[in-house]
Amino acid sequence: MSRPPVFPEQSASGIAVDPRTLERVVPESRRADGSVRKQLKIRPGYTPQEDVSRFRGVRQKTIDAAALPKGHILGWVAPSSEQQQQKAKLPPPNKNAKRRANQRAKKAAEKEAAIKDNWEDDDDNEESRDAVGDAHVVAEENKKSQSTEAGRKDTGHNKAEGGEDLAEELSKLNIK
Repeated sequence: MSRPPVFPEQSASGIAVDPRTLERVVPESRRADGSVRKQLKIRPGYTPQEDVSRFRGVRQKTIDAAALPKGHILGWVAPSSEQQQQKAKLPPPNKNAKRRANQRAKKAAEKEAAIKDNWEDDDDNEESRDAVGDAHVVAEENKKSQSTEAGRKDTGHNKAEGGEDLAEELSKLNIK
């Protein structure tokens, strides 16, 4: 068992939890003249006025939670962010939230399966794609060679032949 802290955490009113008895108490303290104040027990359930927090609505709480702390540097991530991510991965607290989380997980798995199926279909049609790709490359090479020939000779005859060759190449392609 670990040892209790030397200076237990105190609330704003000075109430702390006694590590030996686990009761809420105001610990002993020294007066200016050197005498000692006795330890005071606090009855269970009592909250002094100093410890009562100011009422904050739901919207105000969300704004406060999203606000950056004073002196925060944009883009800097605290080392404790890993712990926060682990907390976010904890299961939802109630039954309906668990059910919704399971449904989201199923949908995500279905999407991944659909994507993988599409990839497998693509692998099956590699041969037809290679043929289409080769024909496309040949058509582009023909265009380049024809444009250079057309640049050298500005005759309408060469341009017409290039158009017919291109039409033949395009007709060979099986585009789905």
